[in-house]
Amino acid sequence: MPISESTDRAEPPRVLRTDVRAARRRLVGRVRKTPVFHTSVDGPDGPVPVSLKLEFLQHGGTFKVRGALNALLAADESADHVVVASGGNAGIAVALAAAQLGKTCTVVVPESAPHTKVAAMWAHGAEVLWHGTSYAEAQRKAVALAAERGAEHLHAYDMPAVVAGAGVIGLELEEQVRGRPPVLAAVGGGSLIAGLGAALGRRRHIVGVEAEHTPALSAALAAGAPVDVDAQSGSELLCATRVGDIAYGIARRHRMPVLSVADDAIAAAREYLWREFRVVVELEGAAALAAVQSGAYRPESGVRPIVVLCGANTELPVL
Repeated sequence: MPISESTDRAEPPRVLRTDVRAARRRLVGRVRKTPVFHTSVDGPDGPVPVSLKLEFLQHGGTFKVRGALNALLAADESADHVVVASGGNAGIAVALAAAQLGKTCTVVVPESAPHTKVAAMWAHGAEVLWHGTSYAEAQRKAVALAAERGAEHLHAYDMPAVVAGAGVIGLELEEQVRGRPPVLAAVGGGSLIAGLGAALGRRRHIVGVEAEHTPALSAALAAGAPVDVDAQSGSELLCATRVGDIAYGIARRHRMPVLSVADDAIAAAREYLWREFRVVVELEGAAALAAVQSGAYRPESGVRPIVVLCGANTELPVL
């Protein structure tokens, strides 16, 4: 039975378009306005016209730099140390942002964190601590460590300033793509789709795409609240097993559709990007394209959807 909304459950903070606009002002000169590439890709019934938002070209190879920088710029300037829990890209993003702003950074990672991403955190000067076997365990450690050290604690995806920073992608798309085509983006913990929702509201149709083995947003919408899901995958596709409260709230209010794609389809989409365009992305970065190529998402005739390629931190030898 679905869990009904409880009156004693606190509403997640709202992130508004005005918050995203404020984030864009803070980020001027600090992030890249990533390009859009109009092309066609192979679909189940022939070529499908798409607009690829090349966000993997962002500093650090991840859209998460936008949210990390916005959060640190909006935080108390007296805090010179920041702590975050991350399985990968958020840790890279916060490490890079902290280095840019002259702050020290500690990233708490679960034991399963990919070496490639840990190495990138080190490269940006972060202290990396391993704790626990899951993101949840690492997150609890990060909260305690921040309190112990008097440091600023950043959440990897469920934090208003982080979501607002990611939303700047939506404002860029308004300038880069005419009309109001749908936007497909990977879900993960939810900061990307939440940011797009906050920026674009109902101006454009936003579609979340998640791996079938971690249906975190689908499960939350079905249950009436974010819930933990079991991740069962032997691949490098490491997605959040619980969607953020902010993303859940925005997806629910906007009645955001969520599509599920198989790991094999995501891997095939990534290989296709390399083979056809010599573009290297990580598996989650190819999830939105996989929805188009597998037929999980079929655009209406004459519609050219926007596909966000959101991250590029992967091992090159896997391609």
